[in-house]
Amino acid sequence: MHWIKEVRYLREYKLEIIFDDDYIKIIDIKSFIGGNGVFKELKDIEYFRKVKKDPYSNTICWPNGADICPDVLYEIGKTIEYIKD
Repeated sequence: MHWIKEVRYLREYKLEIIFDDDYIKIIDIKSFIGGNGVFKELKDIEYFRKVKKDPYSNTICWPNGADICPDVLYEIGKTIEYIKD
């Protein structure tokens, strides 16, 4: 299982995420947005920008409790860089 070290809002519904294995990926969350549940509020870009890393679940979350499994994010993300110490 992967976990998230950092998340940064980029634009539209795109996030840059650094994972525990030091891969940096760009993830487009647009396909998760909408419906009638907690993801409905994320349609509002200003609200979407409130994304943060949850220190307890090690994934991303929003103030309304919406979150996405880090393994799902890892799979759908496009790798842009690998950080080698």
